[in-house]
Amino acid sequence: MSKIGFWITSLLIALALGSSMLFVVDQRQFGVVYALGQIKEVITEPGLNVKLPPPFQNVRYIDKRLLTLDSSDTESMLTAEKQRVVIDWYVRWRISDPSAYIRNVGPDEAAGAMQLNRVVRNSFQEEVNRRTVRELLSTKRDALMSDVKREVLEAVRSGAKPWGIDIVDVRITRIDYVEAITASVYGRMEAERQRVANELRSTGAAEAEKIRADADKQRDVIVANAYRDAQKVKGDGDAQAARVYAEAFGRDPNFAQFYRSLDAYKSSFSKKSDVMVIDPSSTEFFKNLVAPTATATRGRQ
Repeated sequence: MSKIGFWITSLLIALALGSSMLFVVDQRQFGVVYALGQIKEVITEPGLNVKLPPPFQNVRYIDKRLLTLDSSDTESMLTAEKQRVVIDWYVRWRISDPSAYIRNVGPDEAAGAMQLNRVVRNSFQEEVNRRTVRELLSTKRDALMSDVKREVLEAVRSGAKPWGIDIVDVRITRIDYVEAITASVYGRMEAERQRVANELRSTGAAEAEKIRADADKQRDVIVANAYRDAQKVKGDGDAQAARVYAEAFGRDPNFAQFYRSLDAYKSSFSKKSDVMVIDPSSTEFFKNLVAPTATATRGRQ
């Protein structure tokens, strides 16, 4: 039993030792082999690799994929006309030289992101100081991003300690005024829109009054012309009626007198309640009522 236990223990030790010497590098990573704290080797190709067991050699991994750094602070920047703006941006970058990156930046991606954030912000601040707000929002926005990318590349590549990274792209996602200025700008925009709206309302009201006055004028002219034509037709009718009456009454004056008396009676007694107290024999008005037949006969003789 002692021999079996010895062999089992030896096998377990051998397996543990072998597993500590073998490591796998993923295709998305760099494998960095350290020997007593110093970089011994950088594995760039994926696959199974061998190293010395700890503490002689250790392995750490660094991401080789395209990384994204988003702006994290909201501190404002001054433009050329001394306007404070807030810019949101992002940077696409990757580690190209793991050895230089670890020696000059840090052992992981977080260290590079922290330092890169500072460099990018300083570049944006410098470029924004040279431009106006109009230029930042116009076609020069692309030139701003290109200039920032160029300055960041110079910062990470130049000098005695290059960072060992590549800057793939620099993009601006938002440019806005600070909150205090934004409220003021919106207030001015609202006042301007209100002024334009009031101007349009007043112009519309003036046009409405003009149209209304023109319509009233046309109505008065039409009514006056209609009244004139009606009075003319009425006058012609009255003249023709008078002529017909004159011709008819001229043939028999007594009949004409009798007919006019009937019209006068009709006008005098238009209602049943009308009462007139008078002596018919003392006036010529009722002579036709007293003896209409005799009167008419005498008139014919």
